[in-house]
Amino acid sequence: MFARELRAVVNPRRLMAPATDFSARVGRGRPVLVVPGFLASDGSTRPLRMALAQAGFRTHGWKRGRMLGMQEDILDLIDARVRRISRGQPVSIVGWSLGGLVAREYAKREPGYVDKVVTLGSPICGDPRRNNNVWRVYEWIARHPVDAPPVDCSLEEKPPVETIAIWSRQDGIVAGHAARGSSDRAIEVGCGHIEMVFAPEAIRAVITALTD
Repeated sequence: MFARELRAVVNPRRLMAPATDFSARVGRGRPVLVVPGFLASDGSTRPLRMALAQAGFRTHGWKRGRMLGMQEDILDLIDARVRRISRGQPVSIVGWSLGGLVAREYAKREPGYVDKVVTLGSPICGDPRRNNNVWRVYEWIARHPVDAPPVDCSLEEKPPVETIAIWSRQDGIVAGHAARGSSDRAIEVGCGHIEMVFAPEAIRAVITALTD
């Protein structure tokens, strides 16, 4: 499955809008912040954000360049972004991979600003070394142990807002059981970890999670 993830990295489809039509205007202008995964940036989540915009959501990237780990100021950065885009409305946060973990921790800190959290293949419970195939790379780049970040993370504690986990048995990066636990609902998809931000099946799951 890890080889599938490597192929997905160079798949040109991940840089384009999905071919499937998501034009039904179900979002009604509600704000959505999309937080990228580890080592990714807003460019990687562009297909997902475009599809959400087509579905009627007011979508935003995080505008912080590459995600380089759970850095000490990351929740402050998310807070500033949420307050900027909210316009008086609670913001739904969609977090891919590590971005989902960031979204959950922010929602614990500022639940009044968050409508709901949707995680995509995020390592939200269990042992981060046993359940994550890239933890060594993470520690090398982030410069802290994967299980001892400078931000207080209580993986088993669910945020006090609705939290939906999208996960896959085909995920070659994060173990499926680690990506679906400690949530109000879980939605299974059949794509890989990298594909979760551009595969039509995963995008449909995000729209379902945001509208149900």
